[in-house]
Formats: sequence, structure tokens, C-alpha cells
Amino acid sequence: MRFKAAISLLALGLVILAIGVACSKAPDDSQLTSQIQSKLNEDSGLQGKPIQVQTSGGVVTLSGTVDNDTQRTAASRYAASVPGITKVVNDLTIASATAAAEAPTDQTMQEQAPEPVKPMAKPKPSVTAQRPKPTQTAMASSEPQQGQMQPEHPVATEPAAQAAPPTPPPPKKLMVPSGTTLAVRLVDGLNTETAVAGQTFHATLDSPLATEGETAIPAGYNIEGHVVDVKSAGKFAGKSELVLQLDRINVGGKTYNIQTDQYKREGSSRSVNTAEKVGAGAAIGAIIGGIAGGGKGAGIGAAAGGGLGGGVQAATKGQQIKLPPETVLNFTLQSSLTVIQVSEGPNAGRPKLEPPQ
Repeated sequence: MRFKAAISLLALGLVILAIGVACSKAPDDSQLTSQIQSKLNEDSGLQGKPIQVQTSGGVVTLSGTVDNDTQRTAASRYAASVPGITKVVNDLTIASATAAAEAPTDQTMQEQAPEPVKPMAKPKPSVTAQRPKPTQTAMASSEPQQGQMQPEHPVATEPAAQAAPPTPPPPKKLMVPSGTTLAVRLVDGLNTETAVAGQTFHATLDSPLATEGETAIPAGYNIEGHVVDVKSAGKFAGKSELVLQLDRINVGGKTYNIQTDQYKREGSSRSVNTAEKVGAGAAIGAIIGGIAGGGKGAGIGAAAGGGLGGGVQAATKGQQIKLPPETVLNFTLQSSLTVIQVSEGPNAGRPKLEPPQ
């Protein structure tokens, strides 16, 4: 009987080992591509963008177009975070820069057109020798007349005054109406385990704010908000909760106070999952007990398995809410916002840094 029990335990160990090896098999290229596309679709700022993902031997290539450099960097980070990816080749281009490069203006074409070659004029013969000598009458007329004052020094002819540069137009004020959606990208990560009510967080404007067909605030400017309420999930029951709100935006050296709705997110409870783990622990304990000693052993094993499941239940917490940096959140203006129009983003004129390959 002991020999048979040993053989049964050995067989069970081989089965468990085979399952572990199967689970540890590295995902293939199609699985890696699917995981990367899922991460890109979870970002509301990258949803609907024509981004192509190709994976070969752990090397992923991203191609297509995005709206700005922030979205381009975020896509590269999402791809690099997938387990099994060893290298990211980011060939994404910014839509506005691509359109400007492909559509040269008429003025540029005119500047590039070669000017016609003008024929060289023939030199005129010198007339110095043909000039008649001044007569005595002409010499007398050149002398100053009596009573006529002559300047002591010759008067220098002043050059023509340069045209004054055109006066720049006064700054234009635009009103962003209530109900406009603000898409922001987090700079600071938030977690219901560590966040506290009243805590300040920072973000950047992910999409430009436009009104009546004109851009009032380009993307990239800094935004500040605060944590309105936070609840951390307990060990046995209760859901986590995180409530956020935006307070102000800094544009062109000016700070504008804003009023938005509240972003609210709740975590799910794990009570059902915990009950399933308790039942599974009891079943495994019964199997091991039956192999070791028959009916009585099965009862002992079931009790031990149930105790193991209870331990899992005691150690399991509800789902916490974690918002890592680069997460895109959507808010809605609750009152109109009047700003001085800004034509360029905060990073205009700065060299762009390529993400590490």
C-alpha cells in the first residue's frame, strides 16, 4: 500500500510539473502584438489612432501617426512594458509635421524657381575726354555771389529712413464654453493605498482646447488638481474609491482657475474570488488526504485544505485603484473659461528627445 501511495504521489508531482512548464512557455509574436494593442486601446488618448504593431522575435515596431510627441512617447512605453519585449522600434510620426512636409506652399515653390538670366549690358564708352573745358563764364557763375552764405562743411546727404516694423496685433481673448471635455495625462501616479484627501496631483493637457474653430490652448501645458475623496479596500470586504477634480491650468506664464466635474472610480470587491479559493483549497486537501490514507485521510486532508483556503481569504484584500503616470483621464468644464490665445505649445523651439530604443 505504501508503494502504491508513493507511485500516486510521484505521478501527481509530474502532472503539476508539466502544468508549470506549459504555463511558463514564452508567448509567441502574435500574443505579444495582441497584448500591446490592448494596452494602446486602454489609453483614451491613443484610441482610434492609426497605429500598426508588428512583433518579431521580441522586437516590436510601431508605425503610423499620432497627434503630438507626448502620445508618441506613451505608445513606446506601453510597448516596452509588455513582458517578452526586448526592443521597441518607434517609427510613429506626428500628423501635423507630416502634413506640413508633404504640402509645400506656392510661396516656397516660387522661391525655389530659378530666376531668368539677364543679358550683360555693354560698357558705355568713357566720355571724360569729350567733356568741354569750363569757360570763364561758367567758372564765374560757380563762384559765390556777394551776400550769399556758403556752408563751411559740405552737407552730408542723410539716408532714407528705414521703414518701421509692423506693430504686432494685440493678444486675442477666446472663451472656452462650459461642457468642453479636457483630456489630461497624469504626471504623478495615484494609488488608493497611499493617496489622501486634499492631496495635489499634476498632469498635462493631452489634447488642445478649441473654440469656434480656433485653438485656444495647445496641448502640453501643466494642470493641477486635487484628491477629493479616497477609500482603500479592506481585507475582507469593502471597495476602494478614488475621486479627483481639476483646479487650475498654467498657460504662457498665466494661471487660470478652472471648474470641472469629478472623476470617480471604484474598485471591485474580491468576496466571490475568495470563496472560490476556499472551496478549491478544500478539494485539493481531500485528494491528497485520500491518497495518503483512504476515507479518514480524505477527511483530514479536506480540513487542512479548507484551512489553507481560509488563510488565503484572510490575506486577500479588495482591489486597489492604481493610476500610473501617463494615464489619460477625461474631465468636463462646469463653467466657461476665458483665456488669452496661445499659438504654440510649451515645448515649441525645444529639441525633441527620442525615446530609448
